[in-house]
Amino acid sequence: MRKNHGTELPEDFWIPIALDTNNITSLSPFLIPQDHLGNSGIFYAMAGFMFFVFVFGTGINALTIGCTIKYKKLRSHLNYILVNLAIANLLVSCVGSFTAGCSFAARYFVFGPLACKIEGFMATLGGMVSLWSLAVIAFERWLVICKPLGNFLFKSEHALVCCLFTWVFALISSAPPLLGWSRYIPEGLQCSCGPDWYTTNNKYNNESYVMFLFGFCFTVPFATIIFCYSQLLFTLKMAAKAQAESASTQKAEKEVTRMVVIMVMGFLVCWMPYTTFALWVVNNRGQSFDLRLATIPSCFSKSSAVYNPVIYVIFNKQFRSCILEMLGMGGGNEETSTTQSVTEVSKVGPA
Repeated sequence: MRKNHGTELPEDFWIPIALDTNNITSLSPFLIPQDHLGNSGIFYAMAGFMFFVFVFGTGINALTIGCTIKYKKLRSHLNYILVNLAIANLLVSCVGSFTAGCSFAARYFVFGPLACKIEGFMATLGGMVSLWSLAVIAFERWLVICKPLGNFLFKSEHALVCCLFTWVFALISSAPPLLGWSRYIPEGLQCSCGPDWYTTNNKYNNESYVMFLFGFCFTVPFATIIFCYSQLLFTLKMAAKAQAESASTQKAEKEVTRMVVIMVMGFLVCWMPYTTFALWVVNNRGQSFDLRLATIPSCFSKSSAVYNPVIYVIFNKQFRSCILEMLGMGGGNEETSTTQSVTEVSKVGPA
């Protein structure tokens, strides 16, 4: 049974395809199933995917936070940033993925227009914190390994300040639609909410907001990640060259190279589809597109709540050991290997 949320004004949503009706409000995504946008199989498949992200993402990120609270040895400056990432992922999975999963299962946004704005804001906030946290991790690795500041020590208080900055930057990025610069509306198949990429409206200035997000929230973090990890790999290769006969050094160089590639690819898989789609829509006003193609990028960005912790936490030997021990599956004796080489994996990456 559908809940009646009353009569919504058309500005609470916008369906970016031509519909055979003179009363767009009658097809409101807050009132009726959006079967006119796609068959039920697509909705249920997306619901299953979102519930998977919700269950797995919530579980692994909650374990990350719980292990850090329980095990004192995990409270290092890098792990504080990983916990910050886990909190952001929890926000995305518990609010964004759960809400989207319920709505896809019902085939319309069952929670109403106010909840749409809240979900859009919270999911965007968590996503932006996640983005900036990935950049901070890369920045921390660059400072620690490449030592551009000489003997400067990156301590826990520095990590906490960086975490604070991620939330400040995320609020700067996600709050404007609540204040009139763009708006949060249902997107794609109308079962999840995000910034309005679609409409040309001088009232909301959507185009300028999209360009702001692209420049400040994608280009800057991505450039930071590429610069820091490229410098890290260069430093690592120089160290490996100087110790060409050391098997452990060569092995570490290969492992870290593989990890860096995985990190960058994970970032691109998560955010490139969403960014590319938003820019395409802004620069191709009036052109029709498949609404399923508008839904997939949104779901990819939400799935970062799963593969971010897989890359940054499960591949971290200390976290993996403590998680297994916390679950009663052993692993308590597994520790990060120590080696005197500056190319040691535990010193040049999250693992």
